[in-house]
Amino acid sequence: MKTRIALLFGGRSVEHEVSVISGLQAYNNIDRDKYDVTPVYMTKDGLFFVGDDVGKIESYRNIPGLLKGSHQVIWVNDGNGTVLKQYPAPKLGKGIFVPVDLAFPVVHGTNVEDGALQGFLKTIGVPFVGCDVCASAIGMDKYVQKTVLRDNDIPVLEATVYTLSDYEEMDGLIGRIEETYGYPVIIKPVNLGSSVGISVAHDRNELTSSIDDAYRYASVILAERAIANLREINCSVLGDENHAEASECEEPMHTEDILSYKDKYVSGSKGGKSSGMASVSRRIPADIPDEMRTRIRDLAVRAFKALRCNGVARMDFMIDTDNDRLYFNEINTIPGSLAFYLWEPLGKPYKQLLTDMIELARARARNEGALTFTFDTNILNNASIGGSKGRKQS
Repeated sequence: MKTRIALLFGGRSVEHEVSVISGLQAYNNIDRDKYDVTPVYMTKDGLFFVGDDVGKIESYRNIPGLLKGSHQVIWVNDGNGTVLKQYPAPKLGKGIFVPVDLAFPVVHGTNVEDGALQGFLKTIGVPFVGCDVCASAIGMDKYVQKTVLRDNDIPVLEATVYTLSDYEEMDGLIGRIEETYGYPVIIKPVNLGSSVGISVAHDRNELTSSIDDAYRYASVILAERAIANLREINCSVLGDENHAEASECEEPMHTEDILSYKDKYVSGSKGGKSSGMASVSRRIPADIPDEMRTRIRDLAVRAFKALRCNGVARMDFMIDTDNDRLYFNEINTIPGSLAFYLWEPLGKPYKQLLTDMIELARARARNEGALTFTFDTNILNNASIGGSKGRKQS
C-alpha cells in the first residue's frame, strides 16, 4: 500500500508565494509509484484547501477563483489515524475525506517554517518530513542559531539583537549600533528568510531606513558587521542528527551588497515566470579551492547535526575575501526549491532527494513510536483543588 502524503505549501508568511512555487515543484517530482500525494494549499489566513486545481501553478494567478472551486478541510484524528475532512461538512454525504499517513511541509518563513506548523502536526499525531519543532524554531531565529553554533566551534559573526523598546529610542539605538559595529552594518529581522527586510547600511541615513524596514517584519531585529568584500557560498545537507551528507557547493550571484529577494526570485526568472530558488543566477560548483570546499561541506554537516536537523537544509556561508575568513551565515531548514539543484551535480535527481526525505521522516516516526511519552498513574484518583491557588496533596 502506498504511503499517503499531504504536501503542504503556502501559509501566513511573507514568503507565501515562494512556498507555493517550491511546494508545486516538489508535488510534480514525487515518486507516484511509491506515494499517493495530495497537494494542500494553506491560505494567508491559515486555512487548508484541497481540490483538482490546487496542484496547478497557473491556478494561483487567481487565488479567490481557486478557493471558490476548491474545498476547505480540517485535520481530524479519530484515534485510528488522521484525515483531512471537508469543512463545513456537506448536508448530504461525507464530503471530502483524505486519509493522511505523513505530512510533507514545503513552507517558508514565520508561522510555518519556524516550528509552529511542526508543533501543530506533532500535537495531532501526524508524522512529518523535515526538521522537528526545536530544530525548526532554532533554525528560524538567527540569534539563537548563532549561540548554538558558537558553542559547537562553528565560526559565526558577532551580533546584537534589539527589541521594540530599543526602537522607541531611535537615536539611542542608532548610536549603539554605530558604536558597536560602525559601517557598513547589516540589519535583519531576527526570524525571516528570503532576504526579506534585510539590508546593508553605509551611513546614518541608510541605517535609519534599514532599521525601519526590518521592524516592519519583526518585533526583534539583529545587527552585525557587514563584510565589505563578500563571497557567499551555499551548501545543502541531507540526513538526520545521526548521519548526514553534504551536497555540491554553489556561489549565488547578486546585484547588491547581499543576495536580495529580487535576486532570488525575480531577476533570474524567464519571461516573468519564476522557478523559485532554482532560477537564481549561480555558479555550480562554486569556484573555490578544494580545501575551502572540503571545509564548507564539513562545517555544513557539523552545523546540521548540532542543530539536530532532519531532511534537507541549506547552509549559507560567507567568505571575507580581505582575509579569507569563513563564517557560517544562516541555515534554511526548508530551503527554496528544497535545494534540489545542489544535489543533481552529485548524481541525485530531485525525485530521489524527495524519496530520501520521506524515508527519513518515516524512520523518525518509527523511532519515536518506540519511545514512552505517557504513563498511567493514580494521581487523579486522590487529587483535589483547594482554594484559588490550589494545594499539593500528600
